[in-house]
Amino acid sequence: MVRLRLPRATPQLILSVPLIFPLAVLCADVLQFIDPLIGSNNGGNVFAGATRPYALAKPVADVNGQNTGGFATDGSSVTGFSAIHDSGTGGNPSLGNFPLFPQVCPGDEVNNCNFLIGERATHYVENSLVARPGYFEIELASGIKTTMTSSEHAALYRFEFPTGDNQHPLVLLDLTDLWQSRQNATITVDGGSGRLKGNGTFLPSFGAGSYVMHFCVDFFGGEVLDNGVWVNNRGGTEPKELFVTRGFNLFYLEAGGWVRFNNLVNNTLTARTGISFISADQACRRAQDEIPDPLNDFDTLVAETEDAWRGKLSPVSVDAGGANEDLQTSFWSGLYRSMISPQNYTDENPYWSSEIPYFDSFYCIWDAFRVQHPLLTILDPSAQTQMVNALLDIYKHEGWLPDCHMSLSNGWTQGGSNADVVLVDAYVKSLTGINWELALEAIIQDAEVEPLEWAYHGRGGLQSWKDLSYIPYLDFDPIGFGTNSRSISRTLEYAYNDYCLATLAQGLGRDDLYNKYVRRSANWQYLWKPEQNSVINGNDTGFLGFFQPKYQNGTWGYQDPIACSALASFCSLTTNPSETFEASVWQYQFLVPQSMSTLINLMGTEESFIKRLDFFHTSGLADISNEPVFSTVYLYHYAGRPGLSTRRLHTYIPSAFNSSHGGLPGNDDSGSMGAFVVFGMMGLFPIAGQDVYLISAPFFKEINITSPLTGKMAQIKTVGFEASYENIYIQSVTVNNQPWTKSWISHAFFTEGWVMELVLGNEESQWGTKLEDRPPSWSEMTV
Repeated sequence: MVRLRLPRATPQLILSVPLIFPLAVLCADVLQFIDPLIGSNNGGNVFAGATRPYALAKPVADVNGQNTGGFATDGSSVTGFSAIHDSGTGGNPSLGNFPLFPQVCPGDEVNNCNFLIGERATHYVENSLVARPGYFEIELASGIKTTMTSSEHAALYRFEFPTGDNQHPLVLLDLTDLWQSRQNATITVDGGSGRLKGNGTFLPSFGAGSYVMHFCVDFFGGEVLDNGVWVNNRGGTEPKELFVTRGFNLFYLEAGGWVRFNNLVNNTLTARTGISFISADQACRRAQDEIPDPLNDFDTLVAETEDAWRGKLSPVSVDAGGANEDLQTSFWSGLYRSMISPQNYTDENPYWSSEIPYFDSFYCIWDAFRVQHPLLTILDPSAQTQMVNALLDIYKHEGWLPDCHMSLSNGWTQGGSNADVVLVDAYVKSLTGINWELALEAIIQDAEVEPLEWAYHGRGGLQSWKDLSYIPYLDFDPIGFGTNSRSISRTLEYAYNDYCLATLAQGLGRDDLYNKYVRRSANWQYLWKPEQNSVINGNDTGFLGFFQPKYQNGTWGYQDPIACSALASFCSLTTNPSETFEASVWQYQFLVPQSMSTLINLMGTEESFIKRLDFFHTSGLADISNEPVFSTVYLYHYAGRPGLSTRRLHTYIPSAFNSSHGGLPGNDDSGSMGAFVVFGMMGLFPIAGQDVYLISAPFFKEINITSPLTGKMAQIKTVGFEASYENIYIQSVTVNNQPWTKSWISHAFFTEGWVMELVLGNEESQWGTKLEDRPPSWSEMTV
């Protein structure tokens, strides 16, 4: 009987550990090291505004430049202030529904105001920008200063207008979103109070279907002068209600409501915006409950949000040991961004009601399963458990686990069914309160039943997967429908999905299922073409053996190994769709986390594997802005050279990951880039779906992590640490004062509160090089 071999740490290492914090850590407020503007330029697409951990409400200034996350420091102009966003996503701008925009109309005439997006766009004063957890401030070139904060489901704005005689400031609400995807919308303006209520139907920015969002806006601190609705570039005081469609053909109809004010106290108007996916009444009710005294609640909300973030970050403390402030800022800001999304939409799901918390904005799991969810498993296991249960809840009501889910809509599947990996990662790390039999059922559904629309959940080509053991190039698949591409990357991902399924089945005592799926996890080998070479600009790279597409009849197709890399052209679902997704064959050749030893053998020797890795990372082929590259930084561990993993990591941090506004190499992807930085600086890297963390030299002298589940503190200590990073090579390791020769460690390190001490030096050592000390690799089957 084939069995999975997963080495475990020896029980005698679980010893009592004293809880000792460095004095410097106790005296520091970690919020000083959080800069929400990291990644606000250069395509990071981060959400830079005010939010609580995982909260629905996310107010920020929206701009007309790199506005996927709402705001960007790219020199573009502000078009409004909206209360809900996603963070770090690619593709089309997400959410940003129902923005408010304050202005003073020239000549005190309503129709002299700028209603249209293009006309009202206003530059901001660059040095006026302030962003910190729970607070965002910006001053427009018009002189209007806006500050904002939030509760769980509502935003609070303060618009401070410049002093002037006989002026009546106007605030408009635009029935739009960042993507201008609105299909239809309504608004009602209360003539007496100025309250704005309504809803709109919009399209998800990377998915199928549509969603309806509702709003409720109340104003405080001034008298209502007049109000009404506007369409295109004109407004009137009658009517007080409006229904608007999308418009005609390519003509997008711009419309909304407006309110003018008189006698503002200190020239300041306060606006409270509630947002709901259920109803406008619920938006009003939640805003009133969470912000009952808008004129006096602002500072309280900021303080509550700061405390919420301190609580979420409290499991971690560091002794920087002289590491510079930029590195500390990158570390803590990465932690912060990893807890912005997914978002807690409990009681905001219009499609079904459950007794458990509901999370959404899994945007997308293809990005987040690798490092973000493993990080939450360590630092916020309660939230991660809720997210896993939310995924299972989606399965119960929609029939399949999602690979991407935003705005209560199904997002496009990018590769495999990678929610499977999220579930199994939680299982092997012993999260509780999850129905594992239901999880097994859900993952088997992914593995065995092809949905009609596998473009947004499940897997496609399952008949070929079962009959041929690979996804063919130009597959004939009359059962379900999706983008008929990515045959190489889907084969690799389906194989690892099946490996994770086998892991869960084995843990639940289902040997029959284990044997079936662990064999299928070797299917990736069917697309390995030993004689395939790679030529770049007419020069043979000297490496033989690459993945290649294969037809249903078993003959080979061809994709240039550098296609879909920075040396060629970009590939996605809709742009130049190819047999690999968003990356080249060069990149995907390393993505076999279940069987690295087999892969190394196929590539020749350990030395040739290392040369291939080095070439990948130094030739421009490695795109560190894309999550599949993350693990390749650490694959030297599997060839017995863990020191080279640390050396490779230092070529990316801080050059590609730093504390500047452009300090991310690409989309943050709901905190995935931030989580990569955190793990890198911590000195541990997770292999998602396995109880394995690869050990490398940390960027700080000491790191302490207290398990929220057990209350025990894990410690990573160093001897010989120096902040110039000359000593980046591990010479020896002890765990709980006993020698530790393995280059990896299990999750028990965190939950049992072990102490790991690393002796560092300036040259590679023999630590972690022996075959028995390398990370586990299933290699009992070749095809």
